[in-house]
This record gives sequence, C-alpha cells and structure tokens, in this order.
Amino acid sequence: MAGETARAPRPAESAVDFARDVVDGLSKPRKSLSCRFFYDARGSRLFEIITRLPDYYPTRAEAAILAANAARMIEDAREDAALVEFGSGSSRKTEILLEQAPALGAYAPIDVSDHALEDASRRLAKLFPRLAVRPIVADFCRPIRLPAEISGRRRIGFFPGSTIGNFTPAEAVGLLRSMRGALSPGGRLIVGVDLKKDVDRLLRAYNDATGVTAAFNLNLLGRINRELDGGLDLGAFDHEAVYDEREGRIEMRLVSRKDQAASIVGREFHFRRGEAIHTENSYKYTIEQFRRTARSAGWTPRRVWTDDERLFSVHELVAP
Repeated sequence: MAGETARAPRPAESAVDFARDVVDGLSKPRKSLSCRFFYDARGSRLFEIITRLPDYYPTRAEAAILAANAARMIEDAREDAALVEFGSGSSRKTEILLEQAPALGAYAPIDVSDHALEDASRRLAKLFPRLAVRPIVADFCRPIRLPAEISGRRRIGFFPGSTIGNFTPAEAVGLLRSMRGALSPGGRLIVGVDLKKDVDRLLRAYNDATGVTAAFNLNLLGRINRELDGGLDLGAFDHEAVYDEREGRIEMRLVSRKDQAASIVGREFHFRRGEAIHTENSYKYTIEQFRRTARSAGWTPRRVWTDDERLFSVHELVAP
C-alpha cells in the first residue's frame, strides 16, 4: 500500500492477466495475491481515503518533503531535460516538482492505466500549458523503450510513494538497475523511501481503527468476485497487518475465519481456518540500507531529504 500507482492493465489484457495471477497465487502452498491488483476503481478510491487518515503518515510526510525541497531536487530541469515518472498514477505529487521547473522541456508519465494517464495529462496541460506531456502506457517493472523525444533529452526520474518498498530487496535492486538503464547516461532518480520506525506507529498506519485499510485489502477479494466470477465470502476473511522484524517489512494478509471453499474462474480453492492469503509486503529501510541498495544497482547516492520526524525519506541517485 505504497504510493498512488494505478495498477489496472488495459482491458484487453486485464482479465487474462488477473485470472492467471489469481489462479497461480492461490495454488501456492503459501497463498498470495499480487498487490498490483489492489487498484481498480473502488480500490483507488479507498486508497485516496487511506492517504488522508491521521495514522497514515507516508503521503503527508513525503508531500511535506517535496514542498520544502522541490526547487533543489529539480534545479537542473531546463528546456533540454525531461522528467520521467515511473508509476505516475494521478501525478498529484508531480505537480509540486513541476511548479518549481517552469523551463522543463517535457514530462513523461509511465503507467499501465491509460485512463489515469489521460486524466492526469488533461489536468497538467491546463496547469502547465507550455510543458510537453508525453504519457507512456507501460509497466515500469519491465524494460521500457522511451520515445525519441524523451530519450534524446537529459532525463530526471521520479519514483515517489515508497512503491520501492513493495519489492523484495533483490527485486528492488533489479528495478533500480532497469530504471538506471532508462535514464542513463548521466540521469538522476528522485525516489521516495519509507523509513524504519516505532513498530506501533507502523502497525497503526496499516491497520486503521476505522476499517478503511481492511476494506481496501478485502476489496481484492471483491474484485475477484466481480471480474472472475468468484464465489468468495468477504465476511469470512479478516484483514491482518503484521511487522516482520527480521525482514524489516509490513506484511498484509487476508486470514480465513473458517474452513471454506470458493470457485474462481471455474476452479475450486480451499481455505483452512486461520490460513492466510499474503497480499502485500512493504519494506522499510534505514537511510544507509537504501543507499547500499542503490549502489548495488549501479547508482551513486547523493542527497537525502527527510521530514522533521524522520518518518520518510526522498533520495537523489545519480547514474554514471
């Protein structure tokens, strides 16, 4: 649950991809569902509510960091430069950077949701009429070929929201290496990273008392029912968020309240009482841990910005 990245593939691909991933995930000895399917229309609305909850600090902390430091983060954004955002979603945080970069030549938001890209592009065209907005429908987890209009410019990457925390450390290195390839030579990456902190505070952020996060997690089962002719009983699963101290990550799960079975795309799946479906990891880093991760991916870490409480961090990485 990190960031505003919309995760709905194009309609022609959605049902096939979603069905395959669900069947594969629920067939494993340790059942799992990919967090990339959280963000259908209802999931996106619920997440927007989550970002405004008192205990959900990441969005506010990162926005405060960007507001205080955007001019320094984007100081080299001249006409020959392009801002490339990975998993842009609504591009709301991007506005903070764009306001400080009136001479920027182009902005290339990358997202799998063409609807999110269209909405964001229309809004940004009104706010920044001189900016060339060139949306790219693509999955940033896969190698991306940037159009010549973007690849021919100096590139500044933007990856906010601590979405990097949804990947295992090894996956994070691979993703950062892929981003370096897209932004090199000489590119920079501005990336948001959630920091390790008091466990109670972490758990409150992922298990709010009002039940919005539980509804967000359970909506993944609701989406299966709506789109894959599923027969899951949402009332027979509980939301659970725990912190794995050894791995340094929050784990979100859906736990079966009883022995039960459900049909999905014509296949029957069985759930034991107490059995969990793993839905998301959210890794937390110390500043030095993330800098080591970046170095492993071939980046040179430079500046780091944090909020006053040191809840969240934004890192500047430079490609050779």
